[in-house]
Amino acid sequence: MTGLAVLALPAAGALYVAAGWRTPWPLRRTASWLAGLAAAGIGVVLSAAHGDLRTHMAGHLLLGMVAPPLLVLAAPVTLALRALPVGAARRLARLLRTPPLRWATDPLVAVPANAAGLWLLYGSGLHAAVVHRPALGALVALHVLVSGYLATAAVLAVDPAPHRRGVGVRAAALAAGAAAHDVLAKWLYAAPLPGVAHAAEGARLMWDGGTVGTLVVAAVLWRRWYTSRAAVRAGGAPTAPAVRAA
Repeated sequence: MTGLAVLALPAAGALYVAAGWRTPWPLRRTASWLAGLAAAGIGVVLSAAHGDLRTHMAGHLLLGMVAPPLLVLAAPVTLALRALPVGAARRLARLLRTPPLRWATDPLVAVPANAAGLWLLYGSGLHAAVVHRPALGALVALHVLVSGYLATAAVLAVDPAPHRRGVGVRAAALAAGAAAHDVLAKWLYAAPLPGVAHAAEGARLMWDGGTVGTLVVAAVLWRRWYTSRAAVRAGGAPTAPAVRAA
């Protein structure tokens, strides 16, 4: 996974930057994308320390809770729709409307799937199996990154998505996912994983990091909702000439 990440992450960064040159695109979104890729790269390296839960958990937090919001806020789908030729952009838009992707980007599916993956990893003995199987560890790291991205994208709804859920549903999904994450962290603290170093510190890091990550996503969700409401109110307000004419 580390070797593939060395190739895949810079390639993803180069493709994004190249697409940004093809169309007017905010620099802050490009910076967010590159920062997200950097966090994912560091997370891949740290998460491979399966025998040290503190270091391993720091990597998983980077993969699942730091990189995803940065990547989502970069709005890669919106950039692709703008930068691609018309025909390719239309095919991408049709792909986004297919049932599998509609399910994958639904917060009522993406957030539980993200939480379930963590429970499966740490609650079923899978973590112990990963220690001696690097290929399996690579798949787990990829799952943490992708599921974290899909869950965050479903909650924040930065990119266009068919049949987007309302902000209340998305906030509720975020809260439920945070609760599942916190309960798992408490369980790992009370019943440490066998055969790993710094088990209690790793569980505490999972709790603290998960709380901070959830609060950041919640703050971004609130800000996006508040900004959209302010725009609606401003768009519906009568202009000054219209008021005088009345």
